[in-house]
Amino acid sequence: MHMKSKIRWGIIGCGDVTEVKSGPPYQNTDGFELVAVMRRDAAKAADYAKRHGVAKFYADADTLIHDDEVDAVYIATPPDSHAAYALKVAAAGKPCCIEKPMAPSYAESLEIHRAFEKKGLPLFVAYYRRTLPRFLKIKQWLDAKEIGEVRHIRWLLAKPPSENDKSGSYNWRTDAKVAPGGYFDDLASHGLNLFAYYLGDFEEVYGIAKNQQGLYSAKDAITANWSHRNGVTGEAAWNFGSNERIDLVEIFGSKGKISFSLFDEHEIYLKNENGEQRLRIEHPKHVQQFHVESLKADLLDNITHPSTGKTALHTSWVMDSILGNI
Repeated sequence: MHMKSKIRWGIIGCGDVTEVKSGPPYQNTDGFELVAVMRRDAAKAADYAKRHGVAKFYADADTLIHDDEVDAVYIATPPDSHAAYALKVAAAGKPCCIEKPMAPSYAESLEIHRAFEKKGLPLFVAYYRRTLPRFLKIKQWLDAKEIGEVRHIRWLLAKPPSENDKSGSYNWRTDAKVAPGGYFDDLASHGLNLFAYYLGDFEEVYGIAKNQQGLYSAKDAITANWSHRNGVTGEAAWNFGSNERIDLVEIFGSKGKISFSLFDEHEIYLKNENGEQRLRIEHPKHVQQFHVESLKADLLDNITHPSTGKTALHTSWVMDSILGNI
């Protein structure tokens, strides 16, 4: 698809994620301009626009989508509204980036993917770990076979319930209508998407999903086993009612091991026949900066972005398989 020399973006859903993590990169990236934002609360949309120097704000998504001065749309709302907005963007014939996960279900994700594919429109999903230096270093180790042939990967993510969880206060991340897997939907998607980037697509996926605590409607305890198409096996457990926080990924190879965390900025660790390496690689201030710069490289320079609608669709299939929905 031929794009202009400069792309003007609009954001649907200018909430917390767009304040520092993702919004500023659309303004900081050469070739991009943030020209409009939308939030259902008009006063909050106006406040965001004023603070971030954005020319236009709306309380209606359709108006932003059909604004002739908006070339592309970033959807940063909770997952249950992703499909409705994305399908409207596709119908309007504009490129789109959607916050992860792509949608609450594989079926909705597939509908989104097909809509953009049918029109030949670029579609991206904000799995920004595929562009962060910390995680690209690990990919470099894997590609260079620093641990030999990869045999197995495992991940444990556990944390105690928050005060908000225990109080019963509303949180869309634990509302089964918005996020059926609860925090799993929000957090596990990052890791599973990254593992496919490292090791290739998943082939067989099995899972168990329970609600152990009864604090909210979504699941809070999930386990999974899988294999990748190249034969590498994997396992993971996500528990959001444990007594301590743990975030540990271990990749075992024929000649060594790599370990790291998905969400904590601890050192990444490599052990092989040459010894041990520990590296601390910090994230940028705006954690989606490299992701957005890669959007620019794809749309303006014809350099394929690593997180497309197709790769995100595969992640949705993996997650629904784990939750027993496929």
